[in-house]
Amino acid sequence: MRTGRERRELRSVRACLATVLTVLLTVLVPVGAVAAWADLEIGNSDRFVSAMAPLASDPAVHEAVADRITDGVMAQLDMGPLQDGVRSLLHEAVLSFATTEAFANAWRTAARAAHHAAVHVLTSGGGNVVTIDLAQITERVKGQLVHDHVPYADRIPVRHTQITAVEAEGLGVWRDVAQALRAAGVWPALATVALSGVIVLVAVRRRRALIGVGLGYAGGAMVLAVVVAVARGTLLQDLPDNGDRDAARAIYDALTASLRTTAWSVLAGGLLLALTAWLVGRLRRPRRPGGAQARRTPEPPDAPSAPDTDGAAGTTGTTRPAQPADPTRLY
Repeated sequence: MRTGRERRELRSVRACLATVLTVLLTVLVPVGAVAAWADLEIGNSDRFVSAMAPLASDPAVHEAVADRITDGVMAQLDMGPLQDGVRSLLHEAVLSFATTEAFANAWRTAARAAHHAAVHVLTSGGGNVVTIDLAQITERVKGQLVHDHVPYADRIPVRHTQITAVEAEGLGVWRDVAQALRAAGVWPALATVALSGVIVLVAVRRRRALIGVGLGYAGGAMVLAVVVAVARGTLLQDLPDNGDRDAARAIYDALTASLRTTAWSVLAGGLLLALTAWLVGRLRRPRRPGGAQARRTPEPPDAPSAPDTDGAAGTTGTTRPAQPADPTRLY
């Protein structure tokens, strides 16, 4: 049998351990989310292309594609006094082509090639730039213009014009993080769920432990949102302030949309768990008796007074009769 002191020490150790594990849970939430994202979305070609596909209708992407293709083509053509007119015609033709299903298909093909480039950059250290090759889009634009009998369309050169999605000198740090997280896969996320159960089992007061777990999830979700925002600024800060930056911003937002959704969902779920545990504790708390109408233990009636003896006269005194109650106090 443990003594009272040993039980108190054990409870103190359990409470401290639960606190430490809750802090660890807060750190593990964003790590698990990013690791699962890096493995399931960035590491998977089909999901990468699915995340990039909606950008085929993004105006910023349309402008960047039109600018890059127009600049690349006009650098290879010398149309003399018609140079500006041909540039404007080609730019409008690319923008018009960007609204077609053919452009969407070409964009998916370019996105799949960009996925292989991104994996190569993030995992093998092959450079600090992730680009999207527009050669297939240029070829399809040329074919459409030739089909429409646009003058000089057959002279359009098909070059490997590119949109820069990521260009950062400090990518080495993010590359190391990406390698470690991709290797971890979904295990950190599973460990987060398991750790939540351990905290509840170890804690002395499980209701308070549930409140702590909920707040830990909410805090980790806020850290995740901050990390996504900081990484966005870091990876885009080296890009020139032109169409590439706008397109790269749209690409980054599309690829990290699931992370932002996860952050808000975990934040809401954590706060809901903490609030529910707190409300359950409030409702189960017993009410303390009190107030003017609280029941009180009736006092025992006064014992009869003993005969009073007058020692000086030697006579025995009698008990005084009770005084009648004041009628004004009966109501």
